[in-house]
Amino acid sequence: MRTAYSVETVRAAERDLMARLPEGALMQRAAAGLAAACADLLGRGYGRVYGSRVVLLVGSGDNGGDALYAGARLARRGAGVTAVLLTPERAHAAGLAALRRAGGRTVEITDANADADLGTEAGAAAVAAVRRADLVVDGIVGIGGTGGLRPEAVPLAEAAERSGATVVAVDLPSGVDADTGEVRGTALRADLTVTFGTHKPGLLVDPAREYAGSVRLVGIGLDLPAEPELEALQHVDVARLLPVPGAESDKYRRGVVGIAAGSARYPGAAVLAVAGALRGGAGAVRYAGPAARDVIARFPETLVSDRGPKHAGRVQAWVVGPGIGDDAGPVAEVLAADVPVLIDADGLRLADASVVRARSAPTLLTPHAGEAAALLGVEREEVEAGRLAAARELAGRYGATVLLKGSTTLVADPGNGSADGKGIATAVRVNPTGTSWLATAGSGDVLSGLAGSLLAAGLPARDAGSVAAYLHGLAGRHAADGAPVGAHDVAEAIPGAWRDVTRG
Repeated sequence: MRTAYSVETVRAAERDLMARLPEGALMQRAAAGLAAACADLLGRGYGRVYGSRVVLLVGSGDNGGDALYAGARLARRGAGVTAVLLTPERAHAAGLAALRRAGGRTVEITDANADADLGTEAGAAAVAAVRRADLVVDGIVGIGGTGGLRPEAVPLAEAAERSGATVVAVDLPSGVDADTGEVRGTALRADLTVTFGTHKPGLLVDPAREYAGSVRLVGIGLDLPAEPELEALQHVDVARLLPVPGAESDKYRRGVVGIAAGSARYPGAAVLAVAGALRGGAGAVRYAGPAARDVIARFPETLVSDRGPKHAGRVQAWVVGPGIGDDAGPVAEVLAADVPVLIDADGLRLADASVVRARSAPTLLTPHAGEAAALLGVEREEVEAGRLAAARELAGRYGATVLLKGSTTLVADPGNGSADGKGIATAVRVNPTGTSWLATAGSGDVLSGLAGSLLAAGLPARDAGSVAAYLHGLAGRHAADGAPVGAHDVAEAIPGAWRDVTRG
C-alpha cells in the first residue's frame, strides 16, 4: 500500500530525525537519492552522465539545497551543470558552495534583473541554458509552497516544457499544493518526481498528480505515524479484501445484493448495474424495477421483481439510483432498509440528506464531479480543482462514505469530513488503476453494481468502494488495451481483473 502524509506531519518527522543526525546528513540522503535518479535517466536517455547538460532551477528552500547537492554529485561525474538561482541571496549556501567546488556554474535571477519575460542578459542566459539542457531539475518551490509559480519562474517552466529535456521535480512539482493536490496558477510539469520519505497527497490526487509524471520514492529514514492522510491500495491489499466463498457457502451466505435501477427510458442502466453486481462476489442479485424484462433477457440468473424494493425479498445491501429518472419512491424505500445502501446517479438527486444522515446502516455515495458539485452547491470546476476537499466535505455533510469518481477516484469516510462526520477519521483512499477510456456511458452503473455486490458480501463501505474502484479501473485497462470500449466490455473484463489481483 502506498501512503501519503501531510506537510505538517512530514516536517515534524524531519525535525525529529534531524535532531538525531549530524547537521546536513538528512539533506545529503535526499540529494544522493535525487542524483541517482537523475543519473539513471541520463544513462537511459543521453547514454551517460559524463558530458550531459543539466540545469538546476533553484529556489530558496530546502528543495533548492537538495538540487544543488545533487547537481554537485552529477558535476563530479562529468556532467555540465548550471544552476539558475531565482533568489540568489537566499540560495542554500552550503549546497551552492558544493556545486561550485564540483565545477558547476550559476546564473542569477534577482529582483533587479527579473521581469515578466526574463528579457535581460541573465534571464536570456537562463532560458537559453534550459533550452539546451538534457535534464532540468525543478528545485524552485518546496512542499510548503502555495499558489502557482512566481512570475520570474514562469518563463523557465515554459522553456523546460518546450525544450525536450527530461524534467525531474524535487519532492513535488513546483506550483502544486502538496496537501490538497490543487494547482492554483502555473505549475511545472515533470517527467519524474523524486519524493523523499513518503508520498505527499498532491502526488496522488489530480489535478496535481498529472504534473508529477512518474514518482520515485527515496527513503530517508522518517518515522511516520500509523495513520496517513491518504492511501492507495495495491494488488496485495485488494486481494486480502476480496470475498472468497468457503466450503459451506451457498448463494445466500455469500450475500444477496438488491438493484433498484433503470426505467422505461433508461433500461440499460439496470442491465449494466446488474452486470457489475453479478461479478462482484455476492451470491445472488435481486433486481426490483421496471426493466425486469430487459434484465432477465440479458442475465437469466437474476432474481427479478416489478413490485419495488420493499417487496423484492431479503438482501444484504442495496444499490439505488442508476437510470431511475424522477421516481423518488425506490430511493425512499431503499433508505428505509436496515442494510448497507449505495446511492448513485439519479438517486443522489432524489435522496433526502437528513434521511441519509440519520441512517444507522452504512451508506456509500458515488457521485461524479458534476453530481458532487450539485450536492455541495458549487460549480463543477471547483470540485475538479479541489477533489480531496470535495470528497471530505461531502462525507461530512451526509455522514456517509463518499466515492468521488473521476481522473483520480477518492473514497472518504464520514470521519474525514468537515461537518459533524460520524466515526473516527481514517485515511482517504485514492484509486491508482483508472484509465481515461472509462469515460463512457454506463461505466458508472457497472461500478455501482460491483461496489454494491461487495457491500452485500460483507465489506465495509470504505473497502467496498475502494476495492470496486480498483477492480473497475483495472477491468477498464484490460478491456480497452488502448482502444475505445463500452461499459459492457468493462463489466465482462472484471473477472480477468479479479484473477489478475489474486494471482499477484
